[in-house]
Amino acid sequence: MKIYNTLSRTKEEFVPVQEGKVSMYVCGPTVYNLIHIGNARPMIIFDTVRRYMEYKGYDVNYVSNFTDVDDKIIAKAIAEGVSASEISEKYIAECKKDMEGMNVKPATTHPLATQEIDGMIKMIRTLIDKGYAYVVEDGTVYYRTRKFTEYGKLSKKNIDDLEAGKRIAVEEQKEDALDFVLWKPKKEGEPYWESPWCQGRPGWHIECSVMAKKYLGDEIDIHAGGEDLIFPHHENEIAQSEAANGKPFAKYWMHNGFLNIDNRKMSKSLGNFFTVRDISEKYDLQVLRFFMLSAHYRSPLNFSADLMEASRHGLERIVTAAERLRELTASAAEGQITEQERTLLEEAEGFVKKFEAAMEDDFNTADGVAAIFELVKFINSNGKAEQTKAFLAELEKRLALMCDIMGIITEKKERGLDKEIEALIAERQAARKEKNFARADEIRDQLLAQGIVLEDTREGVKWKRV
Repeated sequence: MKIYNTLSRTKEEFVPVQEGKVSMYVCGPTVYNLIHIGNARPMIIFDTVRRYMEYKGYDVNYVSNFTDVDDKIIAKAIAEGVSASEISEKYIAECKKDMEGMNVKPATTHPLATQEIDGMIKMIRTLIDKGYAYVVEDGTVYYRTRKFTEYGKLSKKNIDDLEAGKRIAVEEQKEDALDFVLWKPKKEGEPYWESPWCQGRPGWHIECSVMAKKYLGDEIDIHAGGEDLIFPHHENEIAQSEAANGKPFAKYWMHNGFLNIDNRKMSKSLGNFFTVRDISEKYDLQVLRFFMLSAHYRSPLNFSADLMEASRHGLERIVTAAERLRELTASAAEGQITEQERTLLEEAEGFVKKFEAAMEDDFNTADGVAAIFELVKFINSNGKAEQTKAFLAELEKRLALMCDIMGIITEKKERGLDKEIEALIAERQAARKEKNFARADEIRDQLLAQGIVLEDTREGVKWKRV
């Protein structure tokens, strides 16, 4: 299995720190609002990486944090007249709802920054003791960036070039313009914690270094997130962790590409900013997941209505094939797999191998999806009612395997009808009883225009979306 390592800018063979185990840290969201579709991409991508690692037999310890103390959280709390913890608790719960909708598995651990303050203070003390950090008059603690001689190795930025673009503000007491904050004093009305330096709170970068160490160890296998985190966040994490722990921080650094909206950067000011919840009003979130997996994770991805519709149709093809295969298997005759069926199964296994090859090559989900479509086409051509239950079950197993790794749910999920539609169906039933068939047909056509198809059966009215 090869992984593109941002640190080396090459694909490298994956060899875990500890045989049979994978330690993986993925930077999570700052919880001050509903998550947006840019947040969703790393959640979906690295959940899929985790699933494939588990399929390969690794014991995966997957850690993804929630940043629950931050300037944006505090600003929102002040604006709404509530505590910062109320804001963060609310949006952690909402984030978990969206993750469930996208079929993102809960992490092994979802640590919260506010619950790891003691560990942050301990690591900052270590950095001070080792000369990598210093305290200024107001109690702010800074990291001495230049003391870490490998600073810039992840982002490939030259430290002298970075300095050329910096200016030290008069109020700052930094030794160097490039030094960054590890601990900062409280401001009026902000939450704070006691520390040896002042009442205050941690800088953003230190939390991930501390959480990764606590839950995964001094050296981890994979650290992942969006490419916007490469600098300065992940660069600073490396500087902190390697200086404090005296070991390489992460063997493999994985970063997903940016998400654009209709070929433009997502921005509230441009009016093209979408939350996952916004998308869920029009699409099942499985469609969003399928869309995210339709391109290689390192490539930029363009979000548009047309591409989402294409993803909806593509997903429907897979779900329909799986549903038909389940029905065929349930009603098929028992019996031994025939020689002809064995030959067909060998061909079907080839699609699984193609899928595995795509995933082994830096988790190329785009080619993985293509392999699933090839299997779907094969199933539609070769899955027949007269075939044995054992053969059909084997086809079903192969499709389910690939879909499970991708996090694709193949059981059709009917969304609940809203009250207006329920009322129309009830009105149609009443019209039929009164033999007002013109009105009944009118309602049927009205529902069809909304994508609701009705079927009159002995068991009553059944419906489905198209």
